[in-house]
Amino acid sequence: MPVDENKDPQVDGTEKTSTESLTPETTPTIEEQVNPGAAADGSIAVTETQSVIKPTPGAPAEVVDEALEEASDSLEEEEEEEKAPTAKVIRKESSKVSVALTEEVKEEAVEIEEADTSGATGSAHDDFAWDAIARIDNRYSDAERTAMEKEYEASMTNIQEAEIMSAKVSAIIDGDVVLDLNYKSDGLLPLSEFRDQDIEVGTTVEVYVEQQEDEKGQLVLSRRKAKLLRAWDRIRDSYQNGTVINGKVISKTKGGLIADCGGLETFLPGSQIDIKPIIDYDAYVGKTMEFKVVKINETIKNAVVSHKALIESDLAEQREAIIASLERGQVLEGIVKNITDFGAFLDLGGVDGLLYITDISWGRINHPSDVLELNQKVNVAVLDFDENKKRISLGLKQLQPHPWEVLDETITEGSTVEGRVVNIEDYGAFLEIMPGVEGLVHVSEVTWSNQPINAREYFTVGETRDAKVVTIDRDDRKMSLSIKQLQQDPWDTININFPEGSKHSGKVKNLTPYGVFVELNDGIGGMIHISDLSWTKRFGHPSEFVKVGEDIDVVVLEVDDRDRKMSLGHKQLEENPWDSFESVFPEGSYHEATVLRKDDRGAIVQMPYGLEAYAPIKLMRKEDGSIAEVDETLTVKVIEFDRDQKKLMVSHSRYVNDIRREAKDTVVRERREEQQYTRKAVKQTNSSNERSTLGDLSAFEQLREQLNNDGDEPTEDDK
Repeated sequence: MPVDENKDPQVDGTEKTSTESLTPETTPTIEEQVNPGAAADGSIAVTETQSVIKPTPGAPAEVVDEALEEASDSLEEEEEEEKAPTAKVIRKESSKVSVALTEEVKEEAVEIEEADTSGATGSAHDDFAWDAIARIDNRYSDAERTAMEKEYEASMTNIQEAEIMSAKVSAIIDGDVVLDLNYKSDGLLPLSEFRDQDIEVGTTVEVYVEQQEDEKGQLVLSRRKAKLLRAWDRIRDSYQNGTVINGKVISKTKGGLIADCGGLETFLPGSQIDIKPIIDYDAYVGKTMEFKVVKINETIKNAVVSHKALIESDLAEQREAIIASLERGQVLEGIVKNITDFGAFLDLGGVDGLLYITDISWGRINHPSDVLELNQKVNVAVLDFDENKKRISLGLKQLQPHPWEVLDETITEGSTVEGRVVNIEDYGAFLEIMPGVEGLVHVSEVTWSNQPINAREYFTVGETRDAKVVTIDRDDRKMSLSIKQLQQDPWDTININFPEGSKHSGKVKNLTPYGVFVELNDGIGGMIHISDLSWTKRFGHPSEFVKVGEDIDVVVLEVDDRDRKMSLGHKQLEENPWDSFESVFPEGSYHEATVLRKDDRGAIVQMPYGLEAYAPIKLMRKEDGSIAEVDETLTVKVIEFDRDQKKLMVSHSRYVNDIRREAKDTVVRERREEQQYTRKAVKQTNSSNERSTLGDLSAFEQLREQLNNDGDEPTEDDK
């Protein structure tokens, strides 16, 4: 069967053959010869294959014709689909061979000499016409071959390891993606690396070249590394040039969020999420946001991003525009974004202003939250602003007239007003008549009594009090009030109600080191001096006798209605015992006393009838040289008694000395008496002896002799 020389027959749909040297007596076998070349558009380097058909002796002509016809039909179909004269790469399974045929190969006639195979037998390797390949290769000169090799190399993409290249998806087969890099071999990546991107044949992607050729001769690529490197390039560019990158918040971590920016995880601090404080971080997980990179670490490829920086940059432009148009007294609408103890911050549409607590209301408020709430819209007036520091001072109360300007004209001196205690100081309390209008009640205007008043104990913040207007100055916006003037002055009738010498009962209001303040009636009180508490006892402090809040009976000693002072006494309720003490405790008398207390200077001892006396410490030395102790009872001698000064001084040492002296005097006296008695007896004896006579002596002599005669004879010694 004749074959058209202008057509390229194809065997099995993959192998292209040249038919010029076929004869009816031969059966075609295919030998591939690879020649370097380039595609017509220079985009892809292809492998050109010339098919050489070697006649096989003894092959029937019908078989050859049938094979050539099938190849011709297949080639015609391919030409109609491709419509291109250049060769292309045809991939086959490992059991097939890729064959490419260019227009140049089709035009050339290949002459193949019939091999001498008569009577020879052997293997397929022996049957192959190896010398035919050598004859075909020799048809190109060395210069032509070198030129073709250079053209082929120029058409190939220059690939370097550790670089990012662009590749086109040429096929997707069984979970693998074949990538064409315009290189001598294609790349292969698993489809799982493209889960974040929808791809199809023809899609261009970026890959990272790990190796040009591994141990199997394959090109090793990585899309993940390409994504990470590209993401890091974008992050570095954002840090250096301030560009904006996109990222998705994937999780929450300590102190902030983790954002995926192009496959690279970055840290988003909680303070950089928004310009306002964020409490619920979970609300941002899963959101895609825009960021600016504020910090990077080239060593560990880590970055810190901020969404707040983008908001602030936008607000900065708005702030400049707003500040440029600001005027003092201008009224703006703001939203309360934060409340503090000293005021509130308002968002004026890109710029913040401070509304200080004293500018919220004309009246006193304890905290800005008493008037304002978060996210509340309020109108405020611009009080002042600083273009350099970008500070704006706002006022809310300035939108209303000052309360003193609209104060009721009926409030004049002498008027009675009602107010709420809003502040308490040591010198008095402030009553708020109406928001922004306050009056001071001085401590001296609380009560008619001269007793000192503690304003913090007398008043309570928030309570309501009635007061009388004493003075009012609308220009200076000051008002003084009085509570005591709501009642009649009790000192006007003091001499009638509390004459001197009258007895009353009062309540102890205060104690001082020198006396006790007693309130007899509302606004009327006096003082009991410490010396007027008792006739017989001495106190170091009035608290030793009475406590605050106790009732006590007193006698009015003196009234000074001009200076509003009253002197009271307690001991005067009883008769003065010192009138009789003069005869009970004369100087030189001895009494039993108990030591109540002592110090380095002296001791206080209790005498009979409850009277207390003082003894200097040196006069409390006992006979053994020691000092008397507290609660010790001993005998003392009165060494001084002053009725007018109510003073009694005693001494134990004087008593001891007196006892010693008295004992010595007693001994001397007794001796004198004995001596006197002896002298008297001797004198009497002498007088009797003078009256004796000689007769008496003779009678005695006779009697002695009689006695001697009645006994033994006297010895010589007796004689």
